[in-house]
Parts: sequence; C-alpha cells; structure tokens
Amino acid sequence: MCSKGLVYLVGAGPGDPGLITVKGLACLQKADVVVYDRLVSPALLRQAPQGCEMIDVGKSPKRHTLSQEAINALLVEKAMAGKVVTRLKGGDPFLFGRGGEEAEALAEAGVPFEVVPGVTSAIAAPAYAGIPVTHRDHTSAFAVVTGHEDPTKADSSLDWQKLATGVGTLTFVMGIGNLPKIVAKLIEHGRDPRTPVAIIQQGTEVTQKTVTGTLADIVEKAREADIRPPAVIVVGEVVRLREKLRWFDTKPLFGKRVLVTRSRDQASALSERLRELGAEPLEYPAIDIAPPKDFGPLDEAIAKLAAYDWLIFTSVNGVRAFVARMSDKGAGTSALSGLKITAVGPATAQALAEHGLRADYMPPVYTTEEIAAGLGDVAGQRILLPRAERAPRQLARALRDKGATVDEVAAYRTLAVGASDELKALLTDGQIDIVTFTSSSTVRNLATSLTSHERSQVMSRCLVACIGPVTARTAERLGIRVDVMASEHTIAGLVEAILTAVAERRRNDER
Repeated sequence: MCSKGLVYLVGAGPGDPGLITVKGLACLQKADVVVYDRLVSPALLRQAPQGCEMIDVGKSPKRHTLSQEAINALLVEKAMAGKVVTRLKGGDPFLFGRGGEEAEALAEAGVPFEVVPGVTSAIAAPAYAGIPVTHRDHTSAFAVVTGHEDPTKADSSLDWQKLATGVGTLTFVMGIGNLPKIVAKLIEHGRDPRTPVAIIQQGTEVTQKTVTGTLADIVEKAREADIRPPAVIVVGEVVRLREKLRWFDTKPLFGKRVLVTRSRDQASALSERLRELGAEPLEYPAIDIAPPKDFGPLDEAIAKLAAYDWLIFTSVNGVRAFVARMSDKGAGTSALSGLKITAVGPATAQALAEHGLRADYMPPVYTTEEIAAGLGDVAGQRILLPRAERAPRQLARALRDKGATVDEVAAYRTLAVGASDELKALLTDGQIDIVTFTSSSTVRNLATSLTSHERSQVMSRCLVACIGPVTARTAERLGIRVDVMASEHTIAGLVEAILTAVAERRRNDER
C-alpha cells in the first residue's frame, strides 16, 4: 500500500485570479491532483503542473457534478494513493464552502491535511464595488449570512430580529434566488425600508455588475438589471460610499476581454498591463518558440564573431536564443565586445541589458526598415543577423543593397499554434472584445486556423489591434480588418493605442 499523501484545502478567492494567497498558489503548483469548484478562475487552473490530474466537481444551483459525500470520498481516495491533492474552493474553504465537512472526512480517514484560508467574496466583492463593509462613520460591525436558506421556513437557523436591527452591515452570499424573501424579512423585523442596498454580480471579475437601491426598491432594480448568481447582497449605510470610493469599474478597460496571442513566455507583460487597466486578458498563444532545426549555421557564426562589424537583433526571442546558444557553446558575452549591436526597439534593448549588453543603435521608429536606413554607410562591412527561421528578408536585402555582407542565421523557430475549439467558441459567441497581434506570425497562425467566414464575420465583432505596420499589413492581406495600429511599435505603444480607441468608441456611443 502506498504511503498517505496530503490534502490542501485551499481558498481560491472570489474570482480575480490575483486574489489567491501566496501559499494557496504554492499548493496549487505542487499538486498531483487538483479538485476544483465551478467558480474557480481558469487562469488559476493553468497554474497547475503539467500532467496534473484535474477533476471538476463544480456545483451550481441546478447541477451537481458530484455529491458532497462523493467529493469527500474522492479526496480520501486520492490521498490514500499517496497523492498531493489540492482541493481548490471558491472564496474561503470554511465560509459556506463545506470545507469543514471535507476536513472532517479527511480527519476520520486519518489523512493529513492543511487549510489555506482564502479571500471571501463577502468582503472582496463589496471592496471591488467601492463599498467597505465597516467604516467608523457608519458601522463597526458586519455579518456574513447565507442567502441560500429559505427565510420563510419554520426551522430557520437565522435570528432575523437580531440580524435586522443588531448588525450595521449585512452581506448575503448565494442569496439572489431568495432576494424578495430576504428583503421582506429584514423590513418585517425592523430594518428601515430606506436602508441602502447593493448587489454585486460576479464581483472582482471584469464582468462585475453592481446595482444599488434601497430595501424598498432593490428587488425591482435587480429584476430590471437581470442580476444573476453568483452575487453578493450588501445591506447597510456603507453602500452610500460607493459613488465616492468606486475604483474597479471605472478603470479605462473595465469589462473588456482581450485576446493575447503572444507566445506563453512573452504574454505576461502585456497581460499584466491589461489587468491593471481593468481588462481580462485571455492568453491563447498563436505561436510557440522552439530551437532551430539545425544549429550548424548559428554555431558557425558564433565561432567567428570577431569577423563581424555589426550584430543586429530584431526581437527579444532573437536575443534570448542567441545568448543561450553562446552559453551552450562555452562563449561568454565578452566575445561580443568588438561588435556594434543594434536593437529594433526598447524591449529588445532591455533583453540585451539583462545579459549585460548595450545596444549601440536603436532606430527612432521601431521597424526593421528603419534599421537599414539608420545604420549609415555599411558598404564592405559584415553583419550578423540572428533571427527566426522564417523571418521576412527585407532587412537583409536592404543592407545588401547598401553594400554589406549579411549572414542570416536561424536562432529559433516560431511554431504555429492554431485556434483551439475553446477559443473559436469564445470568438463565435462574441465573448472577446479586443484581439491583439504582436507579430505577423501571430496573425498568420490564428487566421489560417479560422475559416474565411470566421475571419471576416467573427473577427469583425472585435476591435483588432496590431503592434505595427508590418503586422497590420499581414492581417489585412488575410482578410482581417485592422482597427488599431500602435504609433510606437512596442507593448506600451499597443496598449496606449487600444486605450485611445476604446475611449473614442465610448464617446461615440454616448453621443
């Protein structure tokens, strides 16, 4: 029999994947098995180790994948097989999450377990709506109440008299289905009908929707706004602070879902900036980075570095691949001391700086065409151009036209990653607002996995943003309309162009 494993009962937080705790994320990243709930963010699930067994035990008001007893038995079974199990639960595992029952089952079976608390939606959703559950000018007490229990049943465990008048702020979770009854009970037991109320649907997510009113009118307002679960109900004077303190749903890209097509290892910088601006980045890489099929030409170039006058890098990937291969061949970056180095833009220059290298030249406009124009007289000079295996040849041709000898060598390959069925469904259903392309290869790879109808019709529903003119021309050749092109051909420039376009559309909609 295998030795017993270990179960982590982890609170995943309320929706925003950034709200999981550091310890909770560490437990997820070392799991052999992840048992997760319906409301856990897909972005969090992608943090699980490659090959980890993923088990969906999600529950909704009308659907239970597994009963609670079956979930308890599953946790015991996997742990008894010697597995490290991370039980990922929305919010906090011990706040209406039935984590206590799961812990009891593990304890009775003699299975070691740890509890990792999580951020509960009862506090986080109001906070993201600009509502503090306590405030010295309004109340020093709050209560978290299950809204799932029918308030009219005879054997209710809730003391409505004390709840209605004895606590400053009430937060009800899982209560939308019972909203009319909750409101009626609070008024019946003495709460002023003029008491402010807020309902926050899908709190902390870019789809968050907040409706405010009073006990007297909130039921009708929630019906008009088509409020659906999951949602948190907040009752109390602190709701009045929302208009002054709201911060999340006023961000410039709030509510926008943005497709990020960069390779997985490069997507983080763009995704992080989009999140800061209130958007939800959806990472579906259209390319993957791989070594060249044949290292021979690259190795030969590294062996004769002293013969070159210029070394030109046209991408971050080129820098990383070239320096990594130099290291593999036992050559340090000091071997580049006699060369002048060009970087196509600030991101590439930063990648050089990370290896202690400085760009001698960077064009004022970040395109390969500008490199050729800006290098001056290169007649008779030898130039090394390490780049992608199937990179465009315009730069090399332009330099040769100026009399230079140019050695183009493959430092890496970009592999096509087509649109998954999941991504196609998101596009078809209109679930993506903005599509970003940061290179011609990201455009080609996504476009070739879509039908001509999907390109022209489905993509037309999105705002399409390209990092520069070369990428934009590729998109247009493939039948994809381009709405936004960055004037500065960097990630920062792309984001700035998106902000300008979104603001312009909003102004037009308001006219």
